[in-house]
Amino acid sequence: MYEFLQKFHSGWAYLALLVLVVAVINSFIGMFSKKEFTSKDRKIALFALIGTHTQLLLGLILYFVSPLGLASLGQMSDKALRLTSLEHPLINIIAITLITIGWSKHKKLTASESKFKTFSIFYGLGLLLILSRIPWKMWF
Repeated sequence: MYEFLQKFHSGWAYLALLVLVVAVINSFIGMFSKKEFTSKDRKIALFALIGTHTQLLLGLILYFVSPLGLASLGQMSDKALRLTSLEHPLINIIAITLITIGWSKHKKLTASESKFKTFSIFYGLGLLLILSRIPWKMWF
């Protein structure tokens, strides 16, 4: 079960990151080109939100069944273990919280420029945080 979850979590990460990158690029294009916010833009952002939340759920399940997760919290002197047991989960929870805040804030806005700007800031920060704490050596 652990190996399946680990492979699924790693595989889903490609899809979640791709959709999140598309959402961030789309928000920057919309913000700088001053285009109207459409249902297509909303769906792109929604798919990024769903993809990252699914990844978080998979990661939390994996965290509690993995020997590199909760069980290794006491070994903070090892950089690789610290990354997988503390930094990766904590930073990704913060990142997905920012993405969720961006989604919630956009619903209250009426101007297209404000919606794109909100997605650019919150989804962009979320993407940067996620990219900063991916265990690259284990992923490839």
